[in-house]
Amino acid sequence: MFWRRKGWLRKQFNEKLINELQAMRDEWMEQKNLIEKSVEPSEEVVISLKITEAKYFFLIREAKRRRISLKGVK
Repeated sequence: MFWRRKGWLRKQFNEKLINELQAMRDEWMEQKNLIEKSVEPSEEVVISLKITEAKYFFLIREAKRRRISLKGVK
């Protein structure tokens, strides 16, 4: 009984990780495009971009550690 629940929880958390990863990628790309279009970006915006990028790459590492494939997911 416990083993079935463990598989279900793993699947649920993997799906949550995938959703977070896609949302973070969208936010990172949006901020990156904003900085590329601005003439002189403020220091706060650049720092925010670096933080978002670090979060995105952390989620990528976690997905690799869990051996989650993102192919075909959009």
